[in-house]
Amino acid sequence: MKNFFNEEIKRFLQYKKRVAGFSESSYRTYELNLKEAVKFMGIEKNDSYLIINLMPYRLEISQKNKKTIAKKISIVRSFVSFLKDNEYKIKLISDDLIKTQKTLPKPINFIYIQEALKSSNEQDQMLILFLYGFGLRISELASLKKNDIKDNWIRVKGKGDKIRNIPILPLIKEKIDIYFKKNSTFIYVFEKNGRKLSENSLRYKINKIFKQIGIKVTPHQLRHSYASDLLNNGGRISDISMLLGHSSLSTTEIYTKLDSKNKLKNYQKAHPLCR
Repeated sequence: MKNFFNEEIKRFLQYKKRVAGFSESSYRTYELNLKEAVKFMGIEKNDSYLIINLMPYRLEISQKNKKTIAKKISIVRSFVSFLKDNEYKIKLISDDLIKTQKTLPKPINFIYIQEALKSSNEQDQMLILFLYGFGLRISELASLKKNDIKDNWIRVKGKGDKIRNIPILPLIKEKIDIYFKKNSTFIYVFEKNGRKLSENSLRYKINKIFKQIGIKVTPHQLRHSYASDLLNNGGRISDISMLLGHSSLSTTEIYTKLDSKNKLKNYQKAHPLCR
């Protein structure tokens, strides 16, 4: 039975890679979590159903925080849905939802971004500008090629192979042109010794850049900062959602938090009675 699950996990991951555009890190995360789950969850088979009992697995991971548990169970749930779609009859036991508090992102103050830009070399400056200037996911940035940048636009392939176009600010365009003149042989935007830099390499570089000015920053926080700063400076949430490559506005709303002062300012500007 374990061999059956291992084979189906491979099929599931290949499906997610093909349809959902899984990055290497997402693929590995799902693989490790599913193999862990199979090791502990109860599996039985009767004449009608394959019965999967999650309780032993939940007990095994019970000391982890709620968010981690919810993520692990969500991965198993997604895998079981895939099996059902492939006409396996399955009963999932102990599949209770775990309530987790939605945490708002923590954007980086622009002062720190400016300070990091001033203290960085040319390639590190480009890394900050691509993440904060365009709101890219780290997986998108690692795969971005030089020929994806044309005129004043960047063509980005996001989740599920969805394509979006992001405008380039004149200041950043000027720096990009200088960067590529010095690195004319590059195929990818970020390379070293003829090979593109991996997602982990880019994460490490961002961590190192901001550590030098005394703060801890992740690439995802720079994406959050891009979204929050656009919204707080009057950008429309529908436009920001498209620029981020989100499939729904509700996802963008989690990323962004418009402060009360700006809410009042925009309300007074928009309402006819305030004119």
